[in-house]
Amino acid sequence: MLYIYMLGYDVDFGHMEAVSLISAPKYPEKQVGYIVTSSLLNENHDFLRLAINTVRNDIVGRNETFQCLALTLVGNIGGREFAESLAPDVQKLLLSSSCRPLVRKKAALCLLRLFRKNPDVVNVDGWADRMTQLLDERDLGVLTSSMCLLVALVSNNHEAYWTCLPKCVKILERLARNQDVPQEYTYYGIPSPWLQVKTMRALQYFPTIEDPNTRRTLFEVLQWILMGTDVVKNVNKNNASHAVLFEALALVMHLDAEKEMMSQCVALLGKFIAVREPNIRYLGLENMTRMLIVADVQESIKRHQAQIITSLKDPDISICRRALDLLYGMCDITNAKDIVEELLQYLNSADFTMREELSLKAAILAEKFAPDLSWYVDVILQLIEKAGDFISDDIWFRVVQFVTNNDDLQPYAAAKAKEYLDKPAVDEKMVKVCAYILGEYSHLLARRPGCSPKEIFSIIHEKLPSVSTTTIPLLLSAYAKILMHTQPPDQVLQNQIWTIFTKYESCIDAEIQQRAVEYLALSRKGAAVMDILAEMPKFPERQSSLIKKAEDAEADTAEQSALKLRAQQQPSNALVVADQHPSNGEPPPVFVGQLSVVKAPNMNNTEDHYSTEQVLSQENGNLSQVDQQPPSADPLSDLLGPLAIEGPPGATVQYENSAVSGLESGPDVVDGSAIVPVEVGTNTIQPIGNIAVRFHALCLKDSGVLYEDPYIQIGIKAEWRAHQGRLVLFLGNKNTSPLVSVQALILPPAHLKMEVSLVPDTIPPRAQVQCPLEVVNLRPSRDVAVLDFSYKFGTHMVNIKLRLPAVLNKFLQPLPVSAEEFFRQWRLLSGPPLKLQEVVRGVRPMALPEMANLLHSYRIAISPGLDPNPNNLVASTTFYSENTRAIVCLVGNMF
Repeated sequence: MLYIYMLGYDVDFGHMEAVSLISAPKYPEKQVGYIVTSSLLNENHDFLRLAINTVRNDIVGRNETFQCLALTLVGNIGGREFAESLAPDVQKLLLSSSCRPLVRKKAALCLLRLFRKNPDVVNVDGWADRMTQLLDERDLGVLTSSMCLLVALVSNNHEAYWTCLPKCVKILERLARNQDVPQEYTYYGIPSPWLQVKTMRALQYFPTIEDPNTRRTLFEVLQWILMGTDVVKNVNKNNASHAVLFEALALVMHLDAEKEMMSQCVALLGKFIAVREPNIRYLGLENMTRMLIVADVQESIKRHQAQIITSLKDPDISICRRALDLLYGMCDITNAKDIVEELLQYLNSADFTMREELSLKAAILAEKFAPDLSWYVDVILQLIEKAGDFISDDIWFRVVQFVTNNDDLQPYAAAKAKEYLDKPAVDEKMVKVCAYILGEYSHLLARRPGCSPKEIFSIIHEKLPSVSTTTIPLLLSAYAKILMHTQPPDQVLQNQIWTIFTKYESCIDAEIQQRAVEYLALSRKGAAVMDILAEMPKFPERQSSLIKKAEDAEADTAEQSALKLRAQQQPSNALVVADQHPSNGEPPPVFVGQLSVVKAPNMNNTEDHYSTEQVLSQENGNLSQVDQQPPSADPLSDLLGPLAIEGPPGATVQYENSAVSGLESGPDVVDGSAIVPVEVGTNTIQPIGNIAVRFHALCLKDSGVLYEDPYIQIGIKAEWRAHQGRLVLFLGNKNTSPLVSVQALILPPAHLKMEVSLVPDTIPPRAQVQCPLEVVNLRPSRDVAVLDFSYKFGTHMVNIKLRLPAVLNKFLQPLPVSAEEFFRQWRLLSGPPLKLQEVVRGVRPMALPEMANLLHSYRIAISPGLDPNPNNLVASTTFYSENTRAIVCLVGNMF
């Protein structure tokens, strides 16, 4: 029967005989019965009920061989019925000190299978202490199996197993540092690499490590692993050591280690991506991409940009894809030009299966980090020329939107479109975008040589015979636009275009026929219908379809953990935005384009809207007047407080009653329905960690956890550029049951404009959804936005109100200046309200490097050497808002 089954045939006979063999007293018959039963029957088969008692008798018996056979059967088949009936007996075997390690190993893995089928088989209250005892086991086989069970338990509910955390650190120290393991568990000189990996995996499910001694010991062990791993010639040893290393890197990222250790991790991965072995290079690129989620490591990764670009051109397409993902993630305003140019150059030789993704990411990078719009237009036209059929329509749709919305860009775009369309071989998508732009804006080039309406028409019309029927309607629209813009009318050009319209009046394609008929009728009416064929109106600003497309296609290749789960976002109308009209009756602010370029104004004309007290002008950054106002112990308090959240009139203001700085009542309080008490409620579900501490940390970082409780985790990842920002809220369901009635309400202050996407009404089990949030800073203010979030889990209805870290310093951009320029601008500031000062007393002294790091975290650039006094710091930055444009800000610190 087993042989027939192995050949692939269905075996629907003999099941009763196989089950009856389990009851045989002799080992050969019992072994055959167990093997055939576990192979042929599934967990829902009726015959299994007949064997439960026999299996239980073997488990509780004293014959170790029979115990192993029974545990193997239960582990292979699993099933809820087995879990409910046999789990207590399996637990007793695992905890028994009289059983041999072989039996206990199987018992741990069997219990793991039963727990996965039915989590209720493990009583959380009673098992925390038992798991702690199991982690003291000296036998590494039992310990490894127990660690597998612990990983599953903490992934489901880490709070119940906090006592296991120090034990895990001790196990890791025993293995990696002390190497206290038997010889048979040493694999190519590496002490039990499987146990090391599982231990570090378990540690990643704990959100943080509070005990300083445990944390210090763990970081010492991780440092030991990082220092002791290198590439050798033995493939097997490489595989084992790299498995340990990459799990250690994941743990370092999870614990948000010190910047020095992060830089060390990046340097180590830099060695990996430089070796010739393709597998090692792949792993190095993949793990360096994962490190991009950590703040403050991007600069370290940029040092390896040349080597990453070399990997992009590797003949192995898997390495190319990982290099492309890494370049896409590490790109910012400083290296965007270089990276995009490399992508354009590589596009000609790239594998065909990569060209669509490559062109999409190049277009997104050009849009997000363009220094000016003309460069963006150049990049997109080059992409269309090189990639052709691999370019999606969304790419040229987007460039048309930017050209339409920016009047200064239109003549340049029209000139470039004529240049590309004048080439002999032109891709059809290039014909579309160039014909559209020339139809709308070619009249702006009329005075240039070779750009008369007749010549523009001739250039476009040459492409008509080679295009498909889907492009002809667009060309007809361009002809009609050119004809209307030609003033005074050119009779020859008019006759040529009318002839074309007449030709297509009887076209079989309904779209072409309708356009030809209507354009012919409209053009014969002359100037009376100029408004109908005028330039297209400006597009309303919206989220880039390219970025949304990339987000939808994004997949996380990293191991899923409690903090990094991904799932497809489901459409819903659960997320709403409060009325954004200011309370003073002013019209709502207008959203501006993502690529709007702003120039810093002359400091003589700069206006500041802040109210100030007792300021004194001093040259060279020396501030002398003492402000008697008591200083705050929190360096963020001056940035965030006093805070007021504005909204529509007609409601009262409520504030948080806790001692969190920045939410006290102040003179700037206004009424608004958008005002809600923050972090106040009667929830029976208590948050994990300090919400205020998490918020303040995110004010200085662009990614991290905003809120967490036993059921959900809300994380944030943000990007900021000038007066605009983009936050992504990661809503992660930590449980095996769905979260329902999910609702989110964004309550923005009057100085911020926020546009959000949707979140699902239900978050599936063990899944995470993403909610992008676009932010525009309209004017300076220290108010904050609030996320009013609620969900239901079982009988628990949870409502939380969280401040969002879209604070003032996010709209700063570091601005290095020369000494001459700094002091010239400083002297132009005559005093209030453009110059503020404060002498801070009664706080912990800060070393000069510490103060420099603090200013750097606020996005303020230190200019070393400008002040002859070595105890003074001179710094500068630029503040961006839509209404004030760019404001240069100068800082002088005296210690």
